[in-house]
Amino acid sequence: MIVVRDLRVSFGTGNNVVRAVDGVSFEVAAGETFGLVGESGCGKSTILRALCGLNRDWHGRIAIDGTEMTAQRPRQFFKRVQMVFQDPYGSLHPRHTVNTTLTEPLAIHGMDRADVRISEVLDQVGLGAAFRYRYPHQLSGGQRQRLAIARALILEPAVLLLDEPTSALDVSVQAEILNLLVDIREQRHLTCVLVSHDLAVVAHMCDRIAVMNHGRILEVLATGDLESGQPRHPYTEALLLASRGYDRRLADIGETA
Repeated sequence: MIVVRDLRVSFGTGNNVVRAVDGVSFEVAAGETFGLVGESGCGKSTILRALCGLNRDWHGRIAIDGTEMTAQRPRQFFKRVQMVFQDPYGSLHPRHTVNTTLTEPLAIHGMDRADVRISEVLDQVGLGAAFRYRYPHQLSGGQRQRLAIARALILEPAVLLLDEPTSALDVSVQAEILNLLVDIREQRHLTCVLVSHDLAVVAHMCDRIAVMNHGRILEVLATGDLESGQPRHPYTEALLLASRGYDRRLADIGETA
């Protein structure tokens, strides 16, 4: 479903150029959930922005469902590929009700049965009709992220890009949103790319994981390999140790790196 070859994204010019993504390649099969994990600034979110068309200044090859992507994407692309952002409040218009937020993409893409579609998607994300005419400031953080997920789903996409979808939420709400995403992925047979710095989140959702550092993929491993503690690269081992809390071995790795 997704093919990325030698993807490169840079910011700045001359001596100030920063190679945010430096020759990244990977594939995601239809129905698979693929994780991109690494510390902040390693290029994970930049890859998602290139995939979804928000960043047009990239080099390399991107293909979605057999179609080669260019900087300019056709309208139909945005119906097939949707993204859920990290900050649910920042990604929602503060003066648009839930109803307006969900009606707008349907109108843009000329989809009928708006009332039925809105009711169905609100039920699917666990909000329901009672939330239909509320504004974002009247929703909790978890409810806003549910709305953001509903907005992505209402166009019935084939690919869902998830940029740290739970990191801005309270710990008590994170598991609810992750379980919701797992259920939706299975019900709709979605292909997903999940970006996170949290290995527990990635292990919960993903089939395979690419570990990134300084704009490059260091290794790709199956979730089972991660859970059994069998990473091949020292950086992956350091991430795994960090996810478990303080460990003297993590300090030792940092001193010898």
